Amino acid sequence: MNDPLPPSWQAAVGAEFSKPYMQSLGAFLQAEEAAGKLLLPPAAQRFNALQSTPLEQVKVVILGQDPYPTPGHAHGLSFSVQPEVSPLPRSLLNINRELQDDLGINNGHTGCLQAWAEQGVLLLNTVLTVAAGNAGSHQKRGWESFTDAVIRAISAQEQPVVFILWGSHAQKKAELIDSQRHHIIASAHPSPLSARRGFFGSKPFSRANGFLQANGRTPVEWALPA
Repeated sequence: MNDPLPPSWQAAVGAEFSKPYMQSLGAFLQAEEAAGKLLLPPAAQRFNALQSTPLEQVKVVILGQDPYPTPGHAHGLSFSVQPEVSPLPRSLLNINRELQDDLGINNGHTGCLQAWAEQGVLLLNTVLTVAAGNAGSHQKRGWESFTDAVIRAISAQEQPVVFILWGSHAQKKAELIDSQRHHIIASAHPSPLSARRGFFGSKPFSRANGFLQANGRTPVEWALPA
């Protein structure tokens, strides 16, 4: 369970791995695999969000729920898919549509958001694993306690951070965030079921960059490499 993390994350949340809830979570994951279930993303990518975005580099957090349950899609970053995936998941298509409406950027050529993560956008799911074909199957098994610790660690940072909270699940985490220091952008989820109820037109990308620039931080280049 305790995959190598950047030193800043190890210092901030490394102690979580020795707590009883994480021991129980590890046993649960082992039992799932022993029962022949395919767990996603692959174990080596389970902590990709933290490995790609060290704590001291975080400037935007985009909070998701749990990984895509389709084999070959999830790689440890919320809303992101592996580079070869086509067609893109519908929520990600809606994210791309809003980005184009907001900033005129067309990312339709890829669904891999790794370049965002490497710029300081923490693409964090609140649950870091799922059984293939069974969305939500690893909820309430302990991951939420771990990712709550991650959110608290970011909130404790002096540098101002933008938290983008799409949908009610993500918005419940606002209570963990110091809103006096950090900026929260909340809207409907980009899912096709809710995108027209406040996600479209919310302009999260330009608003995030505006806050970063106003606080002396480098804005995110949202355009993804070809």
